Amino acid sequence: MSDKRLTLKKRLHILKHHYRDTKWAPAFNALHTFLYTPNETTHSGSHIRSADDLKRTMNTVIMALIPVLLFGIFNTGFQHYAAINGFPSDFSVMRDFLTWDNFWLGFITVLPLVIVSYGVGLGIEFLFAVIKKHEVEEGYLVTGMLVPLIVPIDIPLWMLAVAVAFGVVIGKEVFGGTGMNILNPALTIRAFLFFAYPTWMSGDLVWVHGAVENAGTPDAFSGETVLGYLAQNNVSEFGHTVSDMFFGFIPGSVGETSTFLIVLGGLFLIFSKIASWRIMVSAVIGALAMGLIFNGVVNAGWITDSSPFYGLMSFPFWEHLIVGGIAFGIVYMATDPVTGTQTNRGKWIYGFFIGFMSIMIRVFNPAYPEGVFLAILLMNVFAPTIDHYVVRGNVRRRMKRLKHATIIASTDNEMEKLKAETI
Repeated sequence: MSDKRLTLKKRLHILKHHYRDTKWAPAFNALHTFLYTPNETTHSGSHIRSADDLKRTMNTVIMALIPVLLFGIFNTGFQHYAAINGFPSDFSVMRDFLTWDNFWLGFITVLPLVIVSYGVGLGIEFLFAVIKKHEVEEGYLVTGMLVPLIVPIDIPLWMLAVAVAFGVVIGKEVFGGTGMNILNPALTIRAFLFFAYPTWMSGDLVWVHGAVENAGTPDAFSGETVLGYLAQNNVSEFGHTVSDMFFGFIPGSVGETSTFLIVLGGLFLIFSKIASWRIMVSAVIGALAMGLIFNGVVNAGWITDSSPFYGLMSFPFWEHLIVGGIAFGIVYMATDPVTGTQTNRGKWIYGFFIGFMSIMIRVFNPAYPEGVFLAILLMNVFAPTIDHYVVRGNVRRRMKRLKHATIIASTDNEMEKLKAETI
């Protein structure tokens, strides 16, 4: 086995010299570094040795996303059979739903989304690398995995391809590529789908495999997402338990339903020092604060059940964190180190406003009761401004301390002179 691997490596090394001076060098180097560690070494200067690089960082995030992806595949099939046969009421019945059929149906449905996301996105990345004659960047490795997890399961593949092309070109390449973009590319893709094809993003029906609208098939009577119910004030018809919502047995985009697995992924990213815990904690605080305000408004009687906002306002403030895409957005999107804030104090401000505005947009936009992606994109724009004022505030405080220290030093010198003259 080692001989075969060595032979493959030697062949790639020979081909690398062959393609070195051609326009296809970036594409070949991307394939070579994907399979093997680059053999380039530094020849001068001082350098810090570290086992971490961009590729390993991206791979760590992908590992944190794998459990969410696998559960999303299962839940796709699970929701299909639950819409047809009814949702199981206890675990003994649920065991009949935990079958290979659920996973296989979800697999053949979700896999095309992953293929289109990576195929179109990496194709554009390779094209720009060849045209601009620079190395293929690893940034899209994570974006390509995020995109299938934040879209509805029934999104047409051509629609997803158009959105990916828009997001990679406008949200990433226009600004210079990985590390230079001001907007999260995955959320740029989601925003394009939302504004260009809003009816496909509404989540007003549970996806059922093979169903045809208005043809007497199950999707004619299947339920909505949790937020869809609440946005239409169907509180009395709401049948999901807290356990269902926390573990993910609810309709929704592929990767956003299981808060349990998202939390585990977030802890893994914090432990590996990839994501900022400050942003996560502050975003949760902001979401809880906005939810408490809305609950207080309802409890004070200022909003009645006739109001279009009553369903989401009266929803327990902490349960907002376990439905919709807010948990997924906080853990995997808001913590993007490129588009987020860089200062520690800025991270607290940045995260708080993401959580705060996510719940605000969710409540006041009943036509599309989800706001985390809009909140993150808005704060992406303001992240440099937040860091700017945080840094300026730090500079002002240090200047005041320096001025105070100068005055004390000057006073001490004068005292020494007086003592000398007295002696």
